[in-house]
Parts: sequence; C-alpha cells; structure tokens
Amino acid sequence: MSQIQHPKRVADTVPKCREYGYLGNTLVKRNGVTLPYTQEQLDEYIKCSIDPIYFIKTYMMVIHIDHGLVPFNLYDYQEKMIENYVNNRFVINLCSRQVGKSTVAVGYYLWRACFHPEKFIAILANKASVAKELLGRITLALENLPYFLQPGCKTLNKGNIEFSNNTQIMAAATSSSSIRGFSVSDLLLDEFAFVDNAEKFFESTYPVISSGTKSNVIIVSTLNGPSNLFYTMYEKAVQGTNNFFPFRVDWHDMPGRDENWKKETIANIGEEKFRQEFGNECVSASNSLISGTALLRLRAEEPLERQIEHVLVFEKPQPATQYVMTVDVAKGRGVDYSTFTIIKIGEDNKFYQVCTFRDNMISPLHFPAIIVKYAKAYNEALVVIENNDAGQVVCNGVYYDFEYENTFVESMVKAGGIGVTMTKKVKSIGCSNLKDLIELDKLKVCDKVTIQELSNFVIKGASYAAGGNGHDDMAMNLVLFAYIVSSDFFADLTDVDLKKLLFEKHEDDLDDIPLFGIIDDGLGTYGDIQRQDVWAL
Repeated sequence: MSQIQHPKRVADTVPKCREYGYLGNTLVKRNGVTLPYTQEQLDEYIKCSIDPIYFIKTYMMVIHIDHGLVPFNLYDYQEKMIENYVNNRFVINLCSRQVGKSTVAVGYYLWRACFHPEKFIAILANKASVAKELLGRITLALENLPYFLQPGCKTLNKGNIEFSNNTQIMAAATSSSSIRGFSVSDLLLDEFAFVDNAEKFFESTYPVISSGTKSNVIIVSTLNGPSNLFYTMYEKAVQGTNNFFPFRVDWHDMPGRDENWKKETIANIGEEKFRQEFGNECVSASNSLISGTALLRLRAEEPLERQIEHVLVFEKPQPATQYVMTVDVAKGRGVDYSTFTIIKIGEDNKFYQVCTFRDNMISPLHFPAIIVKYAKAYNEALVVIENNDAGQVVCNGVYYDFEYENTFVESMVKAGGIGVTMTKKVKSIGCSNLKDLIELDKLKVCDKVTIQELSNFVIKGASYAAGGNGHDDMAMNLVLFAYIVSSDFFADLTDVDLKKLLFEKHEDDLDDIPLFGIIDDGLGTYGDIQRQDVWAL
C-alpha cells in the first residue's frame, strides 16, 4: 500500500447497533433492514457502484503488518489490475510475492457483491484454509463499510456469505468437485500454480463457468516452476493463443523495493529463491536431473491428434524415416502408468518426440497390441521395452505372440533377454545421457506430461526419480531411450554415433577454455601448451 491516508468517507446517519446487526454483530447489517438515505449517501452509493477503484480506496479497510487496520490505498499497478478485471472476462496474473495480488481480488469481489445482485462468487485456493482466510478479509472489509453501502446479510460464516441482493460468496479448496453443481458467475483461482491436479480441476470446472456469457475468471499466482497448468496458461495468454488477458507484476513495481531491497532479500533467502519467489522466473529444483535453463527451453505443444487408445500424435509418420519406441510397463491397477514414447531420428542427427501413450488402467496382456499397432505405423519402429516385473509379459506378447521382429533383444541365451532390464547401471547411464541430450539440445520434447515429469525428476538416494507423489513413467521412457542410443547396437543400426555427437558438442565448448599454461623450450622463447599437448606429454 502507498502512504497511509484517511480519505473522506460519507458516514451513516444511523449508528451501527444490535437492532440492525447480523446475529449480534453490530458491524454487519442484517437482512431486511431498511434505513433512510440522505442525498449525499445516494450520490456516494452511485459513485461507488460505478467505480470499484474509488470504492476500494475510500471504503475498504485492510490489516497492515505495521499499522494495523488502515484504508487500502491502491498502487498504480493494483488499479490497473482492477481495470483489467472490469474490462476482461478472463484474466491471468503472474505476480511477485507480497504485492497485494489477493487483497486486490478481495476488494474487487466485495465491490461485485455489494453492487451486483444475483451473482455467485467462488473463491478457490490451493488450500481450504487459504480460501477461508481470503473470505475472512472480505468479512473484515464488509464490517468496516458504512451501513448505507452494505446490501444486508442473510448468512455469514467462515465458508460462505449470502447477501440480501441474492449474491453469494463461497470459499473452498481448489478441487474437481468444489463448485460442481453451482452456477458460478465469478471465479477466483488463487495461487493456482500450487494446485495439485490442476488440469483435472480445470477440465471439470470450465464447463461450469463457460455456460454463461458474462461469467468471468481471475487467476492469480506466483510461479512454481514450468511444470504446471498455470505456467502453460500464462504463456499461452502472452502468445495470444487462449482467451485470457495476461498481466504481470514484478518485484520492482511495488514502491519501496529498490536494488538495496533486492540485495538484502537475496542475502537473506538466496538468489535462486529470490528469482523464484520475487523474480517471476521459472527455477527448477536444485536437485533435478535437467538444468532449469534447459527445462525452460522445452515447449509443450498441442497434439495433432488424440486417439482413443490414450495416444497423442504430435507428428505423423514420415517416409524413409527411422523411429524408436521405448516402453515402460505398469500393472494396470490405476497407480503407475504404462507408457510409450516414439522418437524420430532426424536427418540433422537430432531426436524428436513425435507420439506418446499413457494409461494407468491398461492390462499388460492388452498393451502389446497397442504397441505393435503404433510401431508398425511408424515405419516398423525399433521397440525397446523395459522388462522388469510386468514388462516381461509385454515383451513376450510383442515378440512371440505378435511376432514383431523389430524388438530389441538383449540376449537370446538368457531368460528374460527380450527388452532391457533397468538395473542401477542402465539407469545411471541413461540418466547421464538424457541430461546431455536435452541440455545440448539434441532431444526435442513436446509432450506436456513428459516435460512436467522431467521438471520433477530429482535425486533420490543414489539415483533419480519423481519428487513428492509425482510420476516418472514418461521420463523413464526417455531414460531408456538415452541408454539404448548410446549402445553399439544403435550406432550400427542407424549410423548415429551418440558418443561422437555429444563429444563434438562438448568440444565446441572446450574451445572457450583458456590455454593450459606455458612451456620453456630452453631457447628463451615460450609457447602455449594446447590441450592435445598435455595428453601427449
């Protein structure tokens, strides 16, 4: 907030009292109370009803960390946020921490509730406690409005407010069932980047809010890495490929935050945390396999086709082109996912993700048919299956039952020789190669879920796996691919030598390293030692 000032407020002609209060709360006018208006109050009511910025700056009270209960004096960027809410049905705000983004939305919805009848306003946050805290701010602001601006209250509790004008405000956690069955006219999604299963929520919620022609949605959040729906929606809004109006608030937009403030904050929380919390930058986890810079280069694309077998097609098969399909097998019990990824071997010696499959209910007995169908479609692609556990059933089904000859066979002698056994050594090699392939821009990944999993593919013990309760089945497709393409078998099959490709790329980087030192030739002249000279000594 800007410098605290007390604007001129038009006061009630009738003092707040128990007679007019809601269930003993004298600060809130109860339903059915009718009070006379003076001409000054009528003029002020009209002015507030048409100008939310004036209403908020003049009558809204908030708790300031240093000064207690104070008027909410808006900064310039906060006024712009409110103008965006008034002028656009769908708004998405990317905001630095502690810039008053949620309080601005609270003020806007209080204005909507007071002066717009028969609205249903839903305030959803990543946690129910956060949503109820926002509703508590609305209640606080309502209590500090004069009676002549209050619409009267039918219901007031921690999760719901219902007014005499039949406008209602509810607060809940963001979930797929939180507003199911309601006719929502106004929806706030607070800290949306931190919502679990945001895609599932939005798929179930969007039909509710899009059923009307005047319903609106406000999404506000700080960043939480690139692997979430909020980041994707904000990027699409910036690119103009969805209907959301994007607005960004940076740390330096807030008065009082200068370079000295930045240095002090970085000293206290660290530079990486500052970039994430205040800098509006996507920063991957410090212990992730892929660097944050490389992850930011990965751009999710919409598939050309979504086929009924849970298959996403990003590029159709091209003539005279080689493909590799890597397969990860689960048990089909609704927990882990059975997946495959088809990767094109480009003429430029780069690799391109062109097709994916992901389903956590398919049986290992039925999976081989889908594998063979798409492997054949992609020019008899080489199929590489992880044969651990249920993977052996799929290996046998593909190789023996469907007689698909272009299946990778590790050994025809030992049992379980079809496919690849994911040992610690195999995974270590695959992870190392995958890191190089992506960071050196040799592997192009376009599937959203795969990118999300890569962003959360972090150190666990002596290896890498999904962080938290996430999945890594799509990421493991790429680990398996990175392992197989480094083999002599793959080099002989495709004439692509991965080791040579990666060495050549690293060699370009080594050219920038300063020369090793000098050598005295005994003749009074000095020559530089080149890197190759070091190994020759």
